[in-house]
Amino acid sequence: MTIFKAACLQVNATNDLNDNLYAVTRLAFEARAAGAELILMPENVAMMEWGRANVVLRAMPEAEHFALDAFRKLARELDCWLHTGTLACLLDDNMVANRSFVIDPMGEIKARYDKIHMFDATLGNGESYRESSTFKPGDQAVTVDLPWGKLGLTVCYDVRFPHLFRSLAKAGALYITVPAAFTRTTGRAHWHVLLRARAIETGCYIFAPAQVGDHEGGRQTYGHSLIVSPWGEILADAMEQPGWIIAEINDTQVLEARAKLPCLDHDRLFAMPLGG
Repeated sequence: MTIFKAACLQVNATNDLNDNLYAVTRLAFEARAAGAELILMPENVAMMEWGRANVVLRAMPEAEHFALDAFRKLARELDCWLHTGTLACLLDDNMVANRSFVIDPMGEIKARYDKIHMFDATLGNGESYRESSTFKPGDQAVTVDLPWGKLGLTVCYDVRFPHLFRSLAKAGALYITVPAAFTRTTGRAHWHVLLRARAIETGCYIFAPAQVGDHEGGRQTYGHSLIVSPWGEILADAMEQPGWIIAEINDTQVLEARAKLPCLDHDRLFAMPLGG
């Protein structure tokens, strides 16, 4: 049996890098003081910018990324594992990777993950998003070994693609993280049910740190950072203000959930529907 505490941070990021780093660092120190051994940050934690030109201008190559360097130092100072949410990493083709990093207590990068699924959606009432115009999608699913077992990495819109989560669980993940900047419109309709469903389907703990509030360009995010048990129970909900949540994580809960519903072992081949 392995027991540890995980914390999800919830922030209202702006387009001011220094302000964002100050806010999230303060929350990280508070969560660590409460006993968190794994601290997870939201998508776009260091910068919530609007429009391709602005995002590309503010993005930095990974090797020169100021926020990444700051988070590596923070992990060492806190002596804990840190998931950076996502950072905008400038690529050679003038596109941007929406990239997660997992950092160990020595400040070493142990995993990288580029968001695979691009949020290209028209939600109505003038609310439209085209991530693919700015961000280059990843093509590699990623797990990383933590002291307490494997963590699977996803980002935000990935939550709508259950086969990714199933693949991570079948690759040995006991926990899956979903850092997000979920829109208020879709969050109210789908956030809780999607995260609970992914937990139930995989028998994994789900860690979902989120952005909250109003941002550049009139963007509004839903908040409600969640920690969900492998049985689909909501263990902690950050509601609609910046802050943090924490929960005790017990890997035996994963084993128990999967023993009751061993659906990860029940795959069967089947023919696809005929066209027409």
